[in-house]
Amino acid sequence: MAAVAEGLEPEAAATEDAAQDAVDAVDAVDAEPGDPPLLVGSRLSLDLYPGGCQRLRHLCARQSPQLLEVQFMQLSSHEDPRLLETTLAQVPCSLRHLRSLVLRGGQQRDVLGACLRGSLTTLPAGLSGLTHLAHLDLSFNSLETLPGCIPQMHGLSTLLLSHNHLSELPEALGALPALTFLYATHNCLRTLPKALGALSTLQCLDLSQNLLDTLPPEIGGLSSLTELNLASNRLQSLPASLAGLRSLRLLVLHSNLLTSVPTSLAHLPLLTRLDLRDNQLRDVPPELLDAPFVRLRGNPLGEAPPALPSPPGTPTIPEMPRLFLNSDLDSFLVTPQGCSVTLACGVRLQFPAGATATPVSIRYRLRLPEPRLVPLGPHDSLLSHVLELQPHGVAFQQEVGLWLLFVPPRARRCREVVVRTLNDDSWSDLETHLEEETPKRLWAHCQVPHFSWFLVVSRPASNACLVPPEGTLLYSSGHPGVKVTFPPGATDEPRQVYMQVVRVASGELRALLEEPGAAASPLLCLSQSGPPSFLQPVTVQLPLPPGVTGLSLDRSCLHLLYRTPPEATWDDITTQVALELTHLYARFRVTHFSWYWLWYTAKTRVEGLARKAWERLRLHRVSLIALQRRRDPEQVLLQCLPLSKVDATLRRLLERYRGPEPSDTVEMFEGEKFFAAFEKDRPDCVQGRVCFVFYSHLKNVKEVYVTTTLDRQAQAVRGQVSFYRGAVPEDVPEEAEAARHRKGTDSPWMATLPIKLPRLRGSKAPGQGQGTSLSLAPLNLGDAETGFLTQSNLLNVAGRLGPDWPAVALHLGMPYRELQRIRHEFRDDLDGQIRHMLFSWAERQAGQPGAVGRLVQALEQSDRLDVAEEVRAVLELGRQKYEDSIQRAGLAPPDPSASPSPESARA
Repeated sequence: MAAVAEGLEPEAAATEDAAQDAVDAVDAVDAEPGDPPLLVGSRLSLDLYPGGCQRLRHLCARQSPQLLEVQFMQLSSHEDPRLLETTLAQVPCSLRHLRSLVLRGGQQRDVLGACLRGSLTTLPAGLSGLTHLAHLDLSFNSLETLPGCIPQMHGLSTLLLSHNHLSELPEALGALPALTFLYATHNCLRTLPKALGALSTLQCLDLSQNLLDTLPPEIGGLSSLTELNLASNRLQSLPASLAGLRSLRLLVLHSNLLTSVPTSLAHLPLLTRLDLRDNQLRDVPPELLDAPFVRLRGNPLGEAPPALPSPPGTPTIPEMPRLFLNSDLDSFLVTPQGCSVTLACGVRLQFPAGATATPVSIRYRLRLPEPRLVPLGPHDSLLSHVLELQPHGVAFQQEVGLWLLFVPPRARRCREVVVRTLNDDSWSDLETHLEEETPKRLWAHCQVPHFSWFLVVSRPASNACLVPPEGTLLYSSGHPGVKVTFPPGATDEPRQVYMQVVRVASGELRALLEEPGAAASPLLCLSQSGPPSFLQPVTVQLPLPPGVTGLSLDRSCLHLLYRTPPEATWDDITTQVALELTHLYARFRVTHFSWYWLWYTAKTRVEGLARKAWERLRLHRVSLIALQRRRDPEQVLLQCLPLSKVDATLRRLLERYRGPEPSDTVEMFEGEKFFAAFEKDRPDCVQGRVCFVFYSHLKNVKEVYVTTTLDRQAQAVRGQVSFYRGAVPEDVPEEAEAARHRKGTDSPWMATLPIKLPRLRGSKAPGQGQGTSLSLAPLNLGDAETGFLTQSNLLNVAGRLGPDWPAVALHLGMPYRELQRIRHEFRDDLDGQIRHMLFSWAERQAGQPGAVGRLVQALEQSDRLDVAEEVRAVLELGRQKYEDSIQRAGLAPPDPSASPSPESARA
């Protein structure tokens, strides 16, 4: 059994028999062997394969009469710009009845998964002759101005312009009398035309993610408008004319600079949702403050108003711009004016005025953690992904504020959270302040003088001081009994000294030594800059182990252990130093620093035991799980969980997944590599291995699709997934060899869990004859009469959504909190986010009427009419097959006015 590489979708299975037979019945036009037909009924799809322009030119040159019947055409804009323009110039002559024209980019993605824009910059003037055109999609292109032919398309009802470079919309746009849907998100719009208010039929207007700072008063003339989205702009106020939008149901204004809102918004009769989050609202009208449909989180409500205006003659300081970047932007421009930036990954940056003397382009990237990028000490824990800010090393004239979001660790006693950064080829910890966003999410805030790599780390409580030649005292803030005294003359020049103290649970040591009276002091780590040794001995004070006092202890049981760098071995140096004992403390003198540990045990040879105890302090107890999605067993979830989280995680997952019990307890180090191998008799291919790096406070989870080369038509396929330590080797141990080493402490094998791929539904056992082509089982979305959507159909839909999936999810009725959870669980995995959203929604809709209709409606409301039309096409094919089968079975009289179907003609 082999696994498909992570993040890839399985090969598309055949759809329902009803849809498949209908597709086979339609003539294919100019399709390559093995490709689906380009022309199906009135739909011409040229965006599935490269060379769509050449194919269209070939069809137009043949003057096929079928082209006159085409009403829906899709053509990728990832073509040569001149070829694209000359090809589109032929459309009005050859496709005179065209009603829908889709010229989207975004079919290609960069290495980070973001959709790439197409090359379309304008449209031929002749396209204004498409008198029947009602739907035009130009999203994900490179338009800087609106093509002049568009205002002349008087029958246009839907215009999609999202993800372009438009800086303005022309006044002529108001001449479109039938325009109902206008989407221009993710552009550079700074102003809106006054003629926009003349669009009396407009129902949905989405202008989010632009640069708008004002709205024209004429916008109140949109009498039919039901949805208005102006999120993530720079609006500081709203016109009072918004009170004229009497049909408005949804008004989205989050992430702007609003300081006030009109009271009249509370009196819009149909308004069911008003989103005012993340603005500068200090005072809100009581009618809105108490309304259940208003969202106000992220506003400084109740805070003191800004200071009074300065006296005349005092120079005014311009307000700092605020930027909110979406997922497809990875750079932004910082000017000497400064700005406040919120990245799509949740990171916040604040550039004070004067931080740069000239404009600087900043790039960012959020990387998955891996050992070479994550420098951790022996007792450190990683709390975040790795943030890279470029350009590296550029010094700012003023320090830049950086906020990194993380989930705080449960064990916080005697530990601290810091931001770690790379500076001149060495890593250092920045002074960090914690700010609470929610009880379970904190901000790590620090000031950075330049850009590099940044991550959030939990470390043992640390203290540092600068030791002058006159001497000083350093003590631990977490363990006041731990002190280091530097006498005068210990150094001839100032040097920096660092102290870390790690608490030790005596129960762990007693279990290891099998000695009830054993105990150990805190573990002390001392390090320094400069020469390795001091000129004078330095006095170190450690508390005696718990339960031991200087008046009653047996000195022969007291052991001072010293860790020899750089090896992880421990030496007993009790006889090499003079231990001074008080009632509570032990003091000794050293000339160079390392790790020190005080043990009280009757054992005489403790060096080897100390190494094991030190390893046990750094080990995390975890369980490994392998679960299969109930609706699609080929989708397997693999996860490594701390023991404390296993039960809660399984309760949450078992609604959608099933599988064996978690593995027995496994111990792993922070940052340790391991991998999963899908096996039958043995691992059989590299693609069947999934790599992990264990970090105790991050989600160690991946979802993959598994397939098998064995015959699943006759029987179920049983297999297993095994987990091994280390990186993926060329040869994974065979099961027999792994079994021999399962009880060994140094064995690479950790656990093996069974998985099972059931026999495909509808397949025949051997000897029962050849079955028809196999298909995935339906999800019960729809019915035989209206058409089904299968897992395969949903996977195709998921592959087309891209960054638009959150809008689709919200229109499907999923709560915003669930979207945030999906984003968090599948960080840096856009495909995983989309699939999880779509399939989790589909599972909840199973068996409910109207689910498919709700999906189509959500796609339309999210500016994805192209995907909605594809779903309708699948449903239509299913309905045709259903009606044909009814007639063949004699359950319904044939329609005498209908032409015979291809199947009946062949019969």
